[in-house]
Amino acid sequence: MTFTNFQPRVHRVSHLAGRVIDMDLTDLWMKAIKAVLSLMILTILIALTGGVIKTFLDIRLLFDAAVEVGLRQIIVDTLILLAVVEVFKTTLTYFSEGRVKVTFIVDTILVVMLTEIISLWFKEADQERMLLLGAILLTLGLVRVVAVRCSPAQGEGSGNVSLCGREDC
Repeated sequence: MTFTNFQPRVHRVSHLAGRVIDMDLTDLWMKAIKAVLSLMILTILIALTGGVIKTFLDIRLLFDAAVEVGLRQIIVDTLILLAVVEVFKTTLTYFSEGRVKVTFIVDTILVVMLTEIISLWFKEADQERMLLLGAILLTLGLVRVVAVRCSPAQGEGSGNVSLCGREDC
């Protein structure tokens, strides 16, 4: 190989290396995130479908066991499905807006906590555990109210003093 044949190859390699160094990885990152989120959304949809089928199959408990047992199971299954719907909603919001609102996360946790409290209520759990979960639920409710009241979108252009005591809260 002569020096004249080698020179164009070096130029192409250095040009390619320069393009890789100058390349903005943000576009690649966003495509990767969207691919992973698409798989997550598909997984949630499959899980939701499976949960609906299981809930539908649990209707047989109304005939095989006491009505109270069957209805309890259907209520708990339905509440868990609602929690999955909230996770789905949060994932879709991130997919479309590129961020997750605090209220969506708190809503999801509230639904899961309510499901847990109702499940424990049916199992007649001890009062200490129920009070602890109730306190967590009240705290989350307060966080949700503060998140809505102090939302940046709430303060824009309203000119009113919010719960935080400032106009720009």
